[in-house]
Amino acid sequence: MIIKIVQFLLSLSLIVIIHEFGHFMFAKLFKCRVEKFYLFFDWKFSLFKKKIGETTYGIGWIPLGGYVKISGMVDESMDKEQLAQEPKPWEYRSKPAWQRLFIIVGGVMMNMISAAIIYICVAFAYGESYVATKDVHTGYAFSQAAQNIGFRNGDKIISVGGRTIENSGMLAQEIILSSGGVVKIERDGQQLDITITDSQIGELLKDNGFINRRYPFVIAQIATMDNSSLFEVGDSVVSVNGVETYYYDQVKEALAQNANDSVDIGFYRKGQYNVGRAFVNNDGAMGVGISILNIYPITSRDFTFVEAIPYGINRGIEQISSYFDQLGLIFNSETEAYKGVGGFITMGKIFPDTWDWFYFWNITALLSIMIGVLNIMPIPALDGGHLIFILYEMIARRPPSQKFMEAAQVVGFVLIIGLVLLANGNDIIKLFQ
Repeated sequence: MIIKIVQFLLSLSLIVIIHEFGHFMFAKLFKCRVEKFYLFFDWKFSLFKKKIGETTYGIGWIPLGGYVKISGMVDESMDKEQLAQEPKPWEYRSKPAWQRLFIIVGGVMMNMISAAIIYICVAFAYGESYVATKDVHTGYAFSQAAQNIGFRNGDKIISVGGRTIENSGMLAQEIILSSGGVVKIERDGQQLDITITDSQIGELLKDNGFINRRYPFVIAQIATMDNSSLFEVGDSVVSVNGVETYYYDQVKEALAQNANDSVDIGFYRKGQYNVGRAFVNNDGAMGVGISILNIYPITSRDFTFVEAIPYGINRGIEQISSYFDQLGLIFNSETEAYKGVGGFITMGKIFPDTWDWFYFWNITALLSIMIGVLNIMPIPALDGGHLIFILYEMIARRPPSQKFMEAAQVVGFVLIIGLVLLANGNDIIKLFQ
């Protein structure tokens, strides 16, 4: 838990500093006065602050983001006293619209650029490794919700929405984002089409992992004493009560039907077939863990730094496009994807419970893109809201009134608070569930 929290706070801090530096950089470039540069919010007091030149740099105590306070800008400070005075040359409101546009989008630009740089560096340092979809020769195991749509355990995925997905680890995401599209599968040597509707996407989203690669039931560890005298590490289970069960999903289903009972288990040990009586507990388990290593070949690729540059940029673009698609699902009431929106607990959970720089940087890049995309949404109080007002000014050749801007800022805050409550409320509900 502590490692997850530390990774989350470090990642969030880096993203916030990068985002706010984008605003800060363009403000300074166009000779705007920046009064504050804060990591986290400093309501009532700061954990740390130091004034250097005209800017106070500090760390607040509320870890919900950060901000830069630019003179003469209607922002979260709602400094009406300053705005009531005559505009000064160093103020944001005195600058041409095109300069204010760059100041506003600077944060999002830095989020996207930093994500691309991280992907470039990760590709150069670690390369790329994955299990190719074509190499999953045993097919996939599906949740009950996926089987209700038409999938069956053992199906192989040919294409999603007419596209071949090379990385099998991306299949779940691509199927979710294929709402209204067709998933082509191979079953018993025949190719079939499964069309997924918006409401069915909602059912898949409720499952934690509706598609998984199929694995043989090869015992890797024995966790309880119940069956320790029967099994050894390396045993391969192939039948339950005389019914062939070569894969984990088949064994799991058979054991669930015999919870709190005993079953005959057929298994191979060093090439020798054996049958033994095993106890199944109330959870439908035998107290053993399976191995998923070295089942499928790993496709790997190393990059020179020059090769990593286009790869990292393309991956960043793909992630941006994917996140916009995910937002589309959230605003589609039929999918009920809004019920799965998560807050800080969800974001913290995606970090591993051991420190791993590869995962840390990949997650940080993804969160940077997410925060950048969310900030560019046309909601007052977010960068996207300010951008809309600037574009209106450039087209109408007059800015919105200050009263309208202040009112819009309040409306924007209400919307943002509502989204925060929804996301973190979902987290709390999931904890109780």
